[in-house]
Amino acid sequence: MSVLDLWYERITFDRMHDTLQSEDARRRIKRGIDRASRRTHETMLPKLAERTCDAWRIRDAPPAVFHIQGKSTLIDKNDGWMTLKGRRDEIFEALMLKYVATLTPERARLLSQFALQDVAFKVVGVGSVGTRCFVLLLTDHHDKPLFLQMKEASTSVVARYAKHARDVDHSGHDGQRVVHGQRLMQAATDPFLGWATGPLGRTLYIRQLRDMKISAELENLSDDAFREYAALCGWALARAHAKAGGRAPDISGYLGNSDRMAEVLVRYGRSYADQVEKDYEVFRAACRNGKLEARSDADMSADFAP
Repeated sequence: MSVLDLWYERITFDRMHDTLQSEDARRRIKRGIDRASRRTHETMLPKLAERTCDAWRIRDAPPAVFHIQGKSTLIDKNDGWMTLKGRRDEIFEALMLKYVATLTPERARLLSQFALQDVAFKVVGVGSVGTRCFVLLLTDHHDKPLFLQMKEASTSVVARYAKHARDVDHSGHDGQRVVHGQRLMQAATDPFLGWATGPLGRTLYIRQLRDMKISAELENLSDDAFREYAALCGWALARAHAKAGGRAPDISGYLGNSDRMAEVLVRYGRSYADQVEKDYEVFRAACRNGKLEARSDADMSADFAP
């Protein structure tokens, strides 16, 4: 592919639907398109927030979402966020100014038409355990919402081992590194993707929350649908490498025409899956014998029930 063809290449819902062969996969894509079209900021507003007086407030849903200093907070009283000086709205207004400065002028102008209504802490998924994440609710002059997510950007794992990864100039800001990488790799980048530094010095990146996004329910896919989904993932990964790294010819030459690399990756994937199952059994045993304290979401939610 030419450089321009590669840059504009993208996966669309229509393209996914037309290229998939199995009827099961086509049905799932169709349902996914329908769900995504309804998953907008406006439809999320009554589910995630409530009107109080003349403002919107994010609903507490512990342990997943809660206000930092609210009655449902799970933040330790000695945590830096609890001991910050100044009003929370002023702190986040200053944080927003830093973030807006990383957007292009036209997107900054768009965001300037929204006012910050509320901020809540959001518990992250297993891939980001130990990092901070916030949900921000903004509204325009028509009271229409925009949900943003501020996530902490940790140090690149690659940078620990590869000197070249540390030499790339992102002014030492991991949030900027994450945003730069996403803008390079993605065919359709979130227009509100940007970065900032929090009041405690943590590097953050900001993006929209859940806007028209879907994910595959892998455990429910048929064999054929799973294979076609895996092929799409491989295509997207190859495109990201080719677009962001600028080394498509080198990678292609290294892989060659044999199946050796594919076979190695399959063996690695199976070994990784085996290791995950072994690690999970160790985790379960530790929970059973009391070495680790484990509680379900329902158990934790019961602590805050009226």
